[in-house]
Order: sequence, then structure tokens, then C-alpha cells
Amino acid sequence: MNYRDSLYGGTELEPPVRRPLIVVGIGGHGRVLMDIARVSPSYRLAAVLDDRFAAVELRGGLPYGPISELHNFLADEPEMHVVIGIGDNRTRRAIAERLALPEAAYAVLVHPAACVAEDARLGLGTVVMPGAVIGPGAVIGAHAIVNSGAVVDHDAIVGAFAHVSPNATMAGAAVAEEGAHVGSGAVLIPSVRVGSWSVLGAGGIAVRDVPDGVTAVGVPAKAIR
Repeated sequence: MNYRDSLYGGTELEPPVRRPLIVVGIGGHGRVLMDIARVSPSYRLAAVLDDRFAAVELRGGLPYGPISELHNFLADEPEMHVVIGIGDNRTRRAIAERLALPEAAYAVLVHPAACVAEDARLGLGTVVMPGAVIGPGAVIGAHAIVNSGAVVDHDAIVGAFAHVSPNATMAGAAVAEEGAHVGSGAVLIPSVRVGSWSVLGAGGIAVRDVPDGVTAVGVPAKAIR
């Protein structure tokens, strides 16, 4: 019995099993991920870890504790998954290196209000926010962020640890390399590349490639440092 059949009077499907999820980080981005986990059909929020906590404590029945407790949580619950709730790309990478988890330990957290093409590929640890659109053939690398209302069009590529900010648009076959930050409302025209660890500032329009390791702003976007 498939889902379509169930809509037309067939036997109801069993509800999906929601796997337990740990969010690492309790700053602004981490709190957003906590909210997504609460409405996710795939995960349920099981714990929040951040080094501002000295020991595990319960808040509203939910465990909060230091990051050093992560492996204890994982040992207690084999089905536990992890997502890193750190918005800064370099810090997110540093936390991933510190945790040194197998890739399979990471969740792919997609808000139910996002639209993701069937053949798009999402790397482990990736987060897709409400209203985001990821088109056919798009590839999103590990631990990337596709933020609220962002568009990653067909065949576009978002590298590992990159961040496509709210309402940014990557047109067809555009590329944001590893660690790149595409600012709020920024645009990459088709096939344009933003280099590794570069920033395309808010509202900027990249009409030609942006080199690695620079900040580019304006219309058209130009490197300022």
C-alpha cells in the first residue's frame, strides 16, 4: 500500500518513526534547528548540547548539557542522530572536526515547508529551512545551510559548510564552493561560482565568478577584500 492509495480509502500507513536528534549549539541558529526538529516528520528533539552548560540538566523534560556528553548520549541510544546548530561556517567546521563522528551519525534536517526536488542530493549534516526551494539535480554538501526562502535552482551546487542565506537565489548550475557564504537576498546568475570561504554580501549580484577567500559586495558584485 503506497501513500497515494492511502489517500483514497486504502489502509492507512503507519506513521513514520521519528529518530532521536541532538542539536549541538544553543545560539540563534541552534534554536532554529530545535524548532525544525519539533515539527520534523523524521526526527524528534532528544537533547541539546552546548559548552555553556557545565553538566547535564533537564529543562521542560529535555536534557541540556556540555558537548563532552555527546558520546554518552550516542552510546545510550544507537538510533541517535546529530546536527550542528552553529551558523558561522568556520566554527561549524571546527565543531565537526572536534566531534569526529562517523558521517552516518549526522541527520539531514529538512523543514516540512521546504520544497526539495526528488533527485536533489543533500549531504549529511545539512539543514534546509522553511520556504527554501532546492531544484532538480542540485547538490548540497555536508553540513551546509539552505536558509529560509533561499532558492538553489536546478543543477546548482552548494559546497560543504557553505551557507545560502534567507531569500538568496542561486540560479541554474551556479556554485557556492566549500565554506562560501551567500548573503541575504544575494543572487548568483546561472553558472557563476562563489569561491571557497568567500562571502557574497547581502543583496549582491554575482554576474561573474568570485575568487576564493574574498568578500564581494554590490551590483554587480566586486571584491572589496
